[in-house]
Amino acid sequence: MPDPKFEIQMLHDRVMVRVERESEERRSTSGIVIPATVKMANRLVWGEVCGAGVGARTVKTGDKVLFNPEDQYEVEVQGQLYLVLRERDLHAVATQQTDHGTGLYL
Repeated sequence: MPDPKFEIQMLHDRVMVRVERESEERRSTSGIVIPATVKMANRLVWGEVCGAGVGARTVKTGDKVLFNPEDQYEVEVQGQLYLVLRERDLHAVATQQTDHGTGLYL
């Protein structure tokens, strides 16, 4: 008999995010190649919300969020790495529908 599958549901204000991994190297706006081995201090990253608890008020599954990946909880599900954080640890949310955005788009 196959093992039963359990759907993951986030609790309270917790958000599960799949990090958008950057390529091996980046380019600065002036065209300088920055190798992947260079660490940028306090660099925020974008990720996609894969699940949000019922206490999360401003994000939903599918939104892109900006956050600090350091000091977050990591979890691996079916070989994919996710981060679990509180909604209050998010710095920005990018969604298709907004009432008061910045006018900048991804």
